[in-house]
Amino acid sequence: MNRIPWDKILTFTPLDVGKILLSAVVIVLVTKVQLVSDRLSALLIALPLTSLIAMVWMYHGGQSTERLANHAEGTFWFVLPTLPMFLIIPWMLRNGWSFWAALAVNCLATIAFFWITVVILRRFGIDLMPK
Repeated sequence: MNRIPWDKILTFTPLDVGKILLSAVVIVLVTKVQLVSDRLSALLIALPLTSLIAMVWMYHGGQSTERLANHAEGTFWFVLPTLPMFLIIPWMLRNGWSFWAALAVNCLATIAFFWITVVILRRFGIDLMPK
């Protein structure tokens, strides 16, 4: 991770635009389902749709199976520090917090949980943030 190739990251092809549109359709459909059923939309969001779509795009783009495996494993570890948010936000909202305040506090808490996870996993030989 010496130098980030911004030229490759910020260059969009017609296929990239198609990927963006398809990915956006998934998000819009889930938010539309929420209008009818909170639980069904929560189930759809809980599915790792974003990760699955990203891995399909990565595979289609010629990424090696090792990189796909690294992506899947990293996603597992990165999900863990976000999980408390899904219990803390409902508690805060039900106890009088405004949406934006609850969201801001949870973003900060998630960042803290992320770094705590990184430090703990390093002790077990799992380095999520190589130097």
